[in-house]
Amino acid sequence: MHAMIKTLRFVAMAIPLIAASLVSARTLPLEKIKLPPGFEIAVYANDVPGARSLSLGADGTVYVGTLGAGKVYAVIDEDQDGKADQVLTVAEGLNFPNGVAFRDGSLYVAEINRILRFDGIAENLSGTRKPVVVNDALPHETHHGWKFIAFGPDGWLYVPVGAPCNICAPDPKRYANIMRMKPDGTGLEVFAMGVRNSVGFDWNPRDKTFWFTDNGRDWLGDDSPSCELNHAPKPGMNFGFPYCHEGSVADPEFGNKRPCRDFTPPVAKLGAHVAPLGMRFYTGKMFPSKYANRIFIAEHGSWNRSKKVGYRVVAVDATNGKDVKQEVFAEGWLQGEENWGRPADVLVMPDGALLVSDDQAGAIYRISHKP
Repeated sequence: MHAMIKTLRFVAMAIPLIAASLVSARTLPLEKIKLPPGFEIAVYANDVPGARSLSLGADGTVYVGTLGAGKVYAVIDEDQDGKADQVLTVAEGLNFPNGVAFRDGSLYVAEINRILRFDGIAENLSGTRKPVVVNDALPHETHHGWKFIAFGPDGWLYVPVGAPCNICAPDPKRYANIMRMKPDGTGLEVFAMGVRNSVGFDWNPRDKTFWFTDNGRDWLGDDSPSCELNHAPKPGMNFGFPYCHEGSVADPEFGNKRPCRDFTPPVAKLGAHVAPLGMRFYTGKMFPSKYANRIFIAEHGSWNRSKKVGYRVVAVDATNGKDVKQEVFAEGWLQGEENWGRPADVLVMPDGALLVSDDQAGAIYRISHKP
């Protein structure tokens, strides 16, 4: 659901340089953001160009991936006052390093075609240590090639590979799927198929099952097909791309080859072209109890719809997978047909606050609740 991004050539990874600065005082129009009663939003860090995927380190450092910036940041709140004190560049010159994941003291970073590992990252924020290449067997295409990554309860690293097109029938063992691998990069296998472009997923804290967002195809009209929230409680499930969209819409080109009944339908239809990216189950204690285990989803927003939609954060109650309820949680980045920000990911912090990254404004926001 993203505009075509020009293919960029990045310099091969040499020694990353550090760029440290106090968070700037740039003003963002947060008064335009509407939240439920009792919630408030503030800038956590606003000197994070291209901020996309978020991952939490063991010491509370927030690691941030980017696309066009080619950088990975470490955002540090030293005095734990809910506002970052420093933004450090821990790696640069990378090839669309959207995905970041922290495990056992190491930071994993997903480029287009490979996974890198920066060992002892907390002791080496200066960026002078070269990364270990964990796996470099992923496709090279940039179209839907940027990746969100995270470690599952099974200890494996989950890595999506989007379709290299708007609509096509690529090799299902290579594209339009979600894969997983062991932390050392071995054992690479397909976990879920028929997934056009997932850029966000999480595991239900109650039963440890896998949930993910998926971006619907373009050019079937303003209101079709819907983007999706999906549930994959076991490996080997197929979610329909390119034959079927949103569980019931046959593709005009490929739909005659396989019927929609062959595939797993989405748990929730999020709306056409809203571009859902990062999602997290809420596991904190700060928010009112009704938000426990709700799914917060960052909707990046449409790019080719006649009237823009998305550009917000929604909360989905899908406790039992049935009677799913959706509500707008935070909106205001879109004013009429003008947007000043684009939510990209969400992250639950140890104190229960919710961080929201914004790759357009180059900022990270902190949403908190006071009784």
